[in-house]
Amino acid sequence: MKIYEIGTGYTSIPAKISAATEIIIEQLTYAMIENGEDVTIIDIEDKNRKSNSLPITEIKVPLFSDKTDTSLGIIHKIKRVLYSIAVVKKLKNILKNSKEKIFLHFHNQYNMFFFLKLTSAKEREKCICAYTNHSGIWTLDWNESKDIINKRYFQEAECMKKADYLFVLNNKTKENAINHLGVNKDKIFLISHGVNTDIYKPLSVEEIEKTKSEMNLSNKKIILQIGSVNENKGQKRTLQMLLPLMKERQELVYAYAGGIVDENYQNEILKFAKVNQIEHQIKYLGMIPPGEELNRIYNIAEATIVPSKFESFCLVVIESFSAGVPVLLDENSSFSFSESALLYTADNFEQVIKDNILDNKEQQIKLKKEVRENALNNYNWNAIAKQYTQI
Repeated sequence: MKIYEIGTGYTSIPAKISAATEIIIEQLTYAMIENGEDVTIIDIEDKNRKSNSLPITEIKVPLFSDKTDTSLGIIHKIKRVLYSIAVVKKLKNILKNSKEKIFLHFHNQYNMFFFLKLTSAKEREKCICAYTNHSGIWTLDWNESKDIINKRYFQEAECMKKADYLFVLNNKTKENAINHLGVNKDKIFLISHGVNTDIYKPLSVEEIEKTKSEMNLSNKKIILQIGSVNENKGQKRTLQMLLPLMKERQELVYAYAGGIVDENYQNEILKFAKVNQIEHQIKYLGMIPPGEELNRIYNIAEATIVPSKFESFCLVVIESFSAGVPVLLDENSSFSFSESALLYTADNFEQVIKDNILDNKEQQIKLKKEVRENALNNYNWNAIAKQYTQI
């Protein structure tokens, strides 16, 4: 069966910025092709598309194709709508000319919602519609999330209910879909994301020291955080937990990278650092392109930290694992990485990081080996792609 992976329209594939869903579509498509599947990506036009060997059908969105609104503001929303309508037009044409049933795999609520609204039931008889839920909001308890879902994710709720197959990345999303949307449990499939272990890999000591030198971080111990700068990701929470250690150890540096979604929150981070006189121990790295450059950044870290309040599936965790870098993970998070991550609470954070990273080199080396093996054994893209196609 012909498979179409539907790009979200946020930014082009392969992503030139840290855009998790686009990275996932890219790597899933490569793995499916390697497994012998007939796959095409439908994606927004980009005249300066990153070099690749992917089969991509481009969708023109006049005035918006070259704009990526990382703040997720009004331009982002207008672009999503226009792109989604253009995608539907393309898909209607594909369905009209297709002699066999096709498989459409959507990854964004706008894209599938408009497809459902602008196509007839008769047209949809010629396809199987699958939707992957990438939204972290569904991992919260229903009483905490239902108002936000009704306001901002009502399109996604419709997609989840109407999809022939619903792919989820965690059990909490599955529970909410069954208990609060009435989705049949037999059409929900829990599948993890994968990581390219050939790109994200441990580097030599010489390569690591060279990168640190280029960044003026020689002889520093770096705690790294990757992700959009906003309250949910919790960069300020990280700093608050690290503060006593940073006061105690001048060589300890907090480095963070990602698009600034909330300028006010970024200012709060900088103000906190200034008030506590640790400005020289924090470093904002900007937006790091995924791939080899991001792998270099993972490798300079003693550990990566993920203090997010909620996420559907944190790609950063398995990228860090693959690079051989331990991950500090909030014990109350909804992720399923407890077998390899270092779980902490606000009360024991300092002890966890001292016992496993800062003051125990032997334990850190052991952890680095374990997380790399975990990535190789459990998050290989080819194996994960087979889970999709076997369904």
